Amino acid sequence: MSPAQNNTIPAKAYAVFADDSPFKVFDFERRTPRVDDVVIRIHYCGICHSDIHHVYNEWKKETYPLVPGHEITGVVEQVGSSVKHFSVGDHVGVGCVVDTCLKCEPCKKHKEQHCPDVCYTYGSTELDKVTPTHGGYSNLVTVKEHFVCKIPNNLPLDAAAPLLCAGITTYSPLRQYNVGKDSRIGVVGLGGLGHMGVKLGAAMGAHVTVISTSESKRNDAIKLGAKAFLVSKDKEQMKTAANSLDLIIDTVSAPHDVNALIDLLKFEGVYCLVGAPPKPLEIGAFPLIMKRPIITGSNIGGMKETQEMLDFCGKHNIVCDIEKIQATPETIKTAYDRTVKSDVKYRFVLDMLNAFK
Repeated sequence: MSPAQNNTIPAKAYAVFADDSPFKVFDFERRTPRVDDVVIRIHYCGICHSDIHHVYNEWKKETYPLVPGHEITGVVEQVGSSVKHFSVGDHVGVGCVVDTCLKCEPCKKHKEQHCPDVCYTYGSTELDKVTPTHGGYSNLVTVKEHFVCKIPNNLPLDAAAPLLCAGITTYSPLRQYNVGKDSRIGVVGLGGLGHMGVKLGAAMGAHVTVISTSESKRNDAIKLGAKAFLVSKDKEQMKTAANSLDLIIDTVSAPHDVNALIDLLKFEGVYCLVGAPPKPLEIGAFPLIMKRPIITGSNIGGMKETQEMLDFCGKHNIVCDIEKIQATPETIKTAYDRTVKSDVKYRFVLDMLNAFK
């Protein structure tokens, strides 16, 4: 690969240029590697529901052109002169964060995702607050070594891609609250996040209960490793399961009744939200007063924890259940439409290696 004369590398991506525009081929440039950079040939990129929120400007903060994608896997193509942990040919991944200050309290605690100056993989800027970041619906990406993870060789790059978001988002609270063989956990929702929560919780030895609005998901939940299944609309089922769970991981982004979920917790149990409902949650006073639950949330994970998650998945042969598709403007639009309808088991993954041939 020969860098361009202006010290950049030509790249291609699929981008949107307004909140109502279709995806189009976008020719742009990645930086040539600095001393601590890794250049990655992107093979696959998962489609996260966050991509859809960004593309359609549903959070009212976008600048365009916008290249989504923060579930990236690929192969190292170049390394900077000071890179210590990666070599050309390594299988690697990049998640939601591509740079931080590395000096603040969250960074020092290996929780880089909470850095006040966090640089997200797309829809953000670099630390200079000027240069836009572009995501993984692309053929190449240049990333600081600190924010690159090794993908275990036994994990296929396509099915491993969503681990960089869906995997770490559910792994982090499981580890934070020391889930193990004596734990009883609930996973609310059985989508891209939820199915990973079930797999990871089961691999840690926990008794996993899936909580869903749909009875039709019972068999899938059991196949994924759940030991029990609750239909949240069935008041008798929910009443019978009251006070039975140590931890609930709520992956749902639609409005829903959190009080009914808190009723499932044991005394001083933990309710952890990882979904992002558009409206504030409503929690009654008495569940808080009488049960003293911990009400919290979790946002992906730091780099050390993300690598730990990938190594855990490698040890237990855990990957996401995916539907792999060729990346074109038309297939991306179809995948977005189906994702909104929950019509995928459980993550779309774009083949970026063959996208621009």
